[in-house]
Amino acid sequence: MLFRSAQLGASLGTASSMDSTQISTRALPKNFPAALDLVADVTLRPSFPAEEIERQRAARLGQLVQQRENANALAAKIVANVLYGEGHPYGFTELGTEASVKAMTREQMQAFWRQNFVPNNAALVVAGDISMAQLRPLAERAFGTWQRGTPARPALTTPANVPSKIVIVDRPGAPQTQLRVVTMGAARSSPDFRPLQVMNMALGGLFSSRINMNLREKNGYTYGANSQFVFRKSAGPFQVGTGVRTDVTASATQEVINELKGIAAAPMPEQEMRLAKDSLTYSLPGAFETSQDAAASLANIYIYDLGLNYYSTYAESVNAVTPEQALAVAKKYLVPDRFVVIAVGDRAKIEPELKKLNLPVEIRDTDGRLVN
Repeated sequence: MLFRSAQLGASLGTASSMDSTQISTRALPKNFPAALDLVADVTLRPSFPAEEIERQRAARLGQLVQQRENANALAAKIVANVLYGEGHPYGFTELGTEASVKAMTREQMQAFWRQNFVPNNAALVVAGDISMAQLRPLAERAFGTWQRGTPARPALTTPANVPSKIVIVDRPGAPQTQLRVVTMGAARSSPDFRPLQVMNMALGGLFSSRINMNLREKNGYTYGANSQFVFRKSAGPFQVGTGVRTDVTASATQEVINELKGIAAAPMPEQEMRLAKDSLTYSLPGAFETSQDAAASLANIYIYDLGLNYYSTYAESVNAVTPEQALAVAKKYLVPDRFVVIAVGDRAKIEPELKKLNLPVEIRDTDGRLVN
C-alpha cells in the first residue's frame, strides 16, 4: 500500500513502514500551494539520479553495520527473522539486507514506482488551516494528470506459529541482555484488536503494568519493560521487550513467562480494566495535538481501512471491552508453547541458566543464521 501525506509546516521528506510509504511536507499556509506542487513533482516525476542512489545505498549499508552493533536493533531483526523467516515480507526490517541493498538497481526502482505509485493506490491527507473548497482546486492542479494503474498486492499470509524455544545471539562481554519474549499476534483488521489493546495496556503497555511492576519495581532486573502487539495489514508480532542485567537473564525470562500465563488465567480486576481503558481514551487528544499528528492519525484510516467514523467511536469501542473479552484474547494469543525467547547478550554467561528453563536452545549469528 502506498500513501502520500501533505501536512502543514516547512520541510519535505519520504518515509516508509511495513505497510505504507509516505511523501510528506509541512508549510506555512501562504506557502502551501507551492509545497503541494513540490509533493506532486516528487510523486509523479521522480528522476532517480544515479549519484543520489549511490549515496543512499552507502548510507543504508552503513545503517546495516550499525544494526549489528546495536543490541536493540539487532533484537528487532532477529524477532522478524525467527517469527517470519526469509520467505515473508515481514521477515526483514525496513533496512533490508546487505545483499538486497547492494543488488538493487535504478531500473528496479523505476519499475516499482511505475507500478505502485498510482492514484488508485494512494490518498492525500491534509491537516491545517485549509478547507476542502480551498484544497480541491490545488490538488486537482497538482495531481490531475496522474494516471491510474494496477498496483502489486503482496501476498501477506500468516506464517505458522513457531514452537517455544530460546534463541541466543552472542555478544561477548555485554553487560546487559536485550531480552524479547515473542509470539505471533493479530492483523489490524482483526475483530480482536480492541480487546487486545485493552488487555495489553494492563499486561505491559503502561508504567504500572504487570510486567514492568514485576521486573522493575519488585525484582530490580531492569529500568523498564513493556509489551506490545504490532498491528499490521497481516498479523504482526507480539513481544515483551526489556534490557536486563546479564546475571538475571534467565530469572527475568521466567518472570515474563509467569506474567503472560497469569493474565490468561483469570479476568482482569475492575480497577485494572478501568486504568487500561482510561489510558487509551485519555490519550486520544494527543493524536490530534498538531497538524502533523492529525495527518498521521487520519492516514491510518486509509492504510488500514478503518472507516471514517473510527475516531468518533474510539472511546465507545474501548469502553465496551469486557473482562471476559480481554481474558479470551489473552488465552487465544498468549499460548505458552508458542513463546519464543530471544536473548542478545553474552552467551557464555547466559546460556547455562537459560537451559534450565527446559526449552530447546539455538544459537544464531547477527544475520539470523543458525550457527549450531
